[in-house]
Amino acid sequence: MKDAFGIPQSLLILGGTSEIALATARRLIARRTRTVWLAGRPTPALEEAAEQLRRLGADTRTVAFDALAPESHEAVLGKVFAEGDIDLVLMAFGVLGDQAVDEREPVLAVRIAQTNYTGAVSSGLVCAGALQTQGHGSLVVLSSVAGERARRSNFIYGSSKAGLDTFTQGLGDALYGTGVHVMVVRPGFVRTRMTAGLPEAPLATTPEAVAAAIELGLRRRSETVWVPGALRVVMSALRHAPRAVFRRLPI
Repeated sequence: MKDAFGIPQSLLILGGTSEIALATARRLIARRTRTVWLAGRPTPALEEAAEQLRRLGADTRTVAFDALAPESHEAVLGKVFAEGDIDLVLMAFGVLGDQAVDEREPVLAVRIAQTNYTGAVSSGLVCAGALQTQGHGSLVVLSSVAGERARRSNFIYGSSKAGLDTFTQGLGDALYGTGVHVMVVRPGFVRTRMTAGLPEAPLATTPEAVAAAIELGLRRRSETVWVPGALRVVMSALRHAPRAVFRRLPI
């Protein structure tokens, strides 16, 4: 169960090698979290991430999870919940892709959509059902400001995040009053391995800053978190900009 300040004792991360998720785990372990599950494809990187968290004092386990295998999600994630209550599920998997390449290779574009959206719908519903059965817990989903409005430079990735964001908002409404808290996190450009080599966008942030915002959102039981907070105003302006103007912006 969470403590009086909303810090979970147990954490399940979908996307166990995500830099944002691991920064969040480190922060929560320093506060109270004692049990961590890292769900992801079995790789040396997943095991190394688990070992790093063990060294911080958390009982950390790994579980094989593939966003592109939705038929396995109920069985795989069900085993985790069968081991005991999970206070927080952090959905942090996703792929950015390469817009220029993906436009020419529709199969690659579909893979982005299947990972970022279809895989999230499947695993999100499985986890939401388990949390509802428990009667408590939080589901935190890493969305992106890229989903706020389609941009020429990344509309394939952005469209997948737009679908994920809308799905998560609706799921939060469906679970309202059940004891399950759903929170959408919308970071801007985050300096991670995934964005290495890309031109840095204004208001760029770090995994640690996103982790701090997630912790604060949990304490406040927020439904939407922007990182950094100034992006709420920026994206509101961009969302309402006339299309002819938006098309000419260097974004």
